[in-house]
Amino acid sequence: MSMACSDILMVEAQKCKPSGKIKGKKPPKDQCRPGDECCEEGKFYTTYKCSPPVTGHTKAILTINDFDKGGDGGGPSECSGKYYHNSIPVVALSTGWYSKGSRCFENITIHANGRSVKAMVVDECDSGRGCDAPHAYLPPCQNNIVDASAAVWKALHVPKKDWGWLEIVWSD
Repeated sequence: MSMACSDILMVEAQKCKPSGKIKGKKPPKDQCRPGDECCEEGKFYTTYKCSPPVTGHTKAILTINDFDKGGDGGGPSECSGKYYHNSIPVVALSTGWYSKGSRCFENITIHANGRSVKAMVVDECDSGRGCDAPHAYLPPCQNNIVDASAAVWKALHVPKKDWGWLEIVWSD
């Protein structure tokens, strides 16, 4: 008995199940930046060690990140230990897609809004940990996130008022 392509994709997608939960802690005073959705004390957040399978047109959610020093992205990038100006098209990928740094400095192509842009992978959007100082007291990243600099949003011609969350497709 052979499997149809859709059956194979379903089996692949099922391989990426939650890896656990972490309990939120109240951020110390002045540690939650205005506008951030910081962890709530006592709330449980789902963690992942994987992301959905990468295809030639991987569906994802585009979010906004500040990669500059002092920005809301937290510490320097995992790939280089450096910060990046937000005028540069850079992204952080969810843990599974980041793949222990195997995509560091690789360009991905992001398609949305009838446009496409190339962006360099410089960081991980941690799906396995969060709610602590190294993660700016933010919850763990979902497992399907492409966290992008302002340059990516501008290149996609998304009005600034709509920056923050957008369904996209990306490819290596």
